[in-house]
Amino acid sequence: MKNIKRERKFTDEENDAFVGFRGAFHAANELSHEIYRRDVLQIYREDDAAANTIEVMPDIGPTVKAAALSQMEAATVALSRELSKLRTGRASAGMLDHIIVETSGVKMPLSRVAVVSVLDSKTLSVTPYDPNALKELEHAIVSSPLGLNPTVEGQRLIAVIPPLTKEHIQAICKVVTKSCEDVKQSIRRARQKALDTVKKAGSSIPKDDAKRLEKEVDEVTKKFVKSAEDMCKAKEKEIAEG
Repeated sequence: MKNIKRERKFTDEENDAFVGFRGAFHAANELSHEIYRRDVLQIYREDDAAANTIEVMPDIGPTVKAAALSQMEAATVALSRELSKLRTGRASAGMLDHIIVETSGVKMPLSRVAVVSVLDSKTLSVTPYDPNALKELEHAIVSSPLGLNPTVEGQRLIAVIPPLTKEHIQAICKVVTKSCEDVKQSIRRARQKALDTVKKAGSSIPKDDAKRLEKEVDEVTKKFVKSAEDMCKAKEKEIAEG
């Protein structure tokens, strides 16, 4: 007699458990696919955003030009101040500006201690705000390298500008020439510093913008060099005419 293998039937509880497991498996599988699809879409979105993002570099042009302009202006202002200290044969109210007066233990520019006025082409009047400072004012003027010997007239000083000798004129003109070369070197150093800044910026500045900026700096440099040369020529003429 043959053994007949009978197929075991699942109980209702086992069937319910299997159905529940299969449902959970499909749900998990769907969730996994959904997470995968979401992550892939997020990656594509990020890649698209990165591809469409343009990095905007700051425009250094205005800063470079402003720095160069400031340095060049400072150089020409210093030149003007130095030239004003050089004595010519003609009276000028500004020729005493660089003199420092010590009064009551305090050192101050002469312009803050007295009023300077031109009486004629060869004579200056110096009137202190405080009459008690007249002696200190006189001492400061005599001690300056201008070669002036003021005389006391009431509550003011009268300073006569002596004529310049030929040797003195030549010596002063040499000082003017050196001052002019010094300031032109300062202007050119400011130019070179600006160009070095542009060069260091490298690819962050488009080539056309870099060339335009260099051209603008060169134009400003020429302008200030010419200004310095004109100032010195005018001073030399003033000295020569005595």
